[in-house]
Amino acid sequence: MTDKNTIVKNGKVALITGGTGGIGSAICERLYKAGFTLVANYRDFDKAMKWREEAKKWRDDQLKMGIDVKIVEGDISDYESAKRMIREIEEEVGVIQVLVNNAGITRDTPLHKMAPEQWFEVMNTNLNSIFICSRLVIEGMMAKGWGRIVSISSVNGQKGQFGQTNYATAKAGMVGFSKSLALETAKKGITVNTVSPGYIGTAMVMAIREDIRNKIIDQVPMGRLGDPQEIAAAVAYLVSDDASYITGSDISVNGGLYMSR
Repeated sequence: MTDKNTIVKNGKVALITGGTGGIGSAICERLYKAGFTLVANYRDFDKAMKWREEAKKWRDDQLKMGIDVKIVEGDISDYESAKRMIREIEEEVGVIQVLVNNAGITRDTPLHKMAPEQWFEVMNTNLNSIFICSRLVIEGMMAKGWGRIVSISSVNGQKGQFGQTNYATAKAGMVGFSKSLALETAKKGITVNTVSPGYIGTAMVMAIREDIRNKIIDQVPMGRLGDPQEIAAAVAYLVSDDASYITGSDISVNGGLYMSR
């Protein structure tokens, strides 16, 4: 008899980009418990030792919680770096059948003050990366006849946000990309969807000054921030067999902050 706490692995490899962050960690935990073999990506900015050490510490913390996640360094905004990363995963772990495009950055400022670097850094990390990673894994998924791609968009890609023309553009672009790729892969056993979080109680959001954070919460009809686990639950559903008839769709998880058709 199998113990109810035993994780039964399903043989499928899942890559979560930006997996060591707040939402990424929640997704890793949820998918590990669902039986996936997990790989979390992190970017070693300028080969700085502190980023490698922080990623290793994160993995050790996950292991203490009973979650076994392999970590792999790679710049997903750079095709050749991502290609090396994907090859390493395939050689050491297996063919990637689930890709969660979760990595993202902000460089907020009004457009009339925005430097070109602020625009291109956000576009490269938040949007170009989903082309790069999806392109590098899609043929393996097609060969297996099964795949799931989920990209983490944002409520601000739906409604816009002051000071975020770069971020909102990238997040909106994810939706168009996903709908188009969904059409291309619908008959190949692959689904492609997005999840659009609202304001989530990650460490980054909780670091915002309390009075400003309360003003954000006041805008949310449910009167609270979302929990990273609520985003992870949406992702876990979309990558499961239960969601095999859902593709080209977006799940909004925003507490009623924005209600689209």
